[in-house]
Amino acid sequence: ISQAEKQYLLYTFSTTTPSAYSTLKQKTKLKLPNTDIPDVIGGNPDRQGSTFTYGPYNEVVPAGASEEATVRYEFTKPLIHATHLERDIEVSHWGGNLAVEERYWLTNQGASLKENFNRVQWAATQYYNPPTSALRELKVPLKQGSMNPYFTDDIGNVSTSRFRSSRKEALLELKPRYPVFGGWKYSFRIGWDANLASFLRKLHNPKGSHVLRVPFLEGPKMNEGISYGKVEVRVILPEGARNVRWETEVPLVSVEEGVHRTFLDTVGRTTVRFTAMNVVDEARDKGLIVTYDYPFSAAFRKPITIFLGVFAVFVTAWAIGRLDVSIGKQS
Repeated sequence: ISQAEKQYLLYTFSTTTPSAYSTLKQKTKLKLPNTDIPDVIGGNPDRQGSTFTYGPYNEVVPAGASEEATVRYEFTKPLIHATHLERDIEVSHWGGNLAVEERYWLTNQGASLKENFNRVQWAATQYYNPPTSALRELKVPLKQGSMNPYFTDDIGNVSTSRFRSSRKEALLELKPRYPVFGGWKYSFRIGWDANLASFLRKLHNPKGSHVLRVPFLEGPKMNEGISYGKVEVRVILPEGARNVRWETEVPLVSVEEGVHRTFLDTVGRTTVRFTAMNVVDEARDKGLIVTYDYPFSAAFRKPITIFLGVFAVFVTAWAIGRLDVSIGKQS
């Protein structure tokens, strides 16, 4: 399509519900977003505005029967698809902080441009804001109390962002460096901090068990929806965490435990990586619960490491200062 042209989608479906049993009576209703529907093929439906009714079928529908129908309707909005999402959730007991970082590889699955992109024409349309199939911005609703957000891409920091926070909600508004038309791609990363006390609870038992509950997905929330090809959620627990258990309503294809090493770590932090395929927006309402044991002694691992490191530096400096490196003989 051209840059300012309407976009139409083709939807093919079965007018009867696939079933392993014979059905005595059924009816199918299809509701589209608007009334601009130039083509309707098959099924002979009853139309009322943007709603099509197929049936009711009073005769017996045999098991496994299907009747194909196709509609073409106007949808001048971007079809946002994340081919890959990497989401890191890092727990810090000492700082009382939950650090979240998400890395996206986005693409617009809408119709491709048949001509070269015209920046002058695009700039002119910004004054009256017409419907477009290009991705202009992303809105990321965050939990109350979120802070310190950032937005970067392959080039560096992206300044076209806005963060609004109040007592009830927090909203991060992102604008890519360029409009993402059909077939175009855009990769970026966002991150923010949150108060750990809003997500973590400590159980009163000798093992020092903790329960962490976080959303499986956060990220952008758009009216037209977002689909995800592959989602990897990595939970990074404090060093010394053990006996990790987890629970989620999202269907997973794999769960892996590993070790993540960063500054001032000794043996590394326990991590759990959850992988899911073909995820849709409904996963935003589903939680991820991780339970782990964190004994009282493990909390002093990092301070002891810092103390021993500083002590070793001073001892080394004192030992070097005591060395006699003079060339002449002592009198």
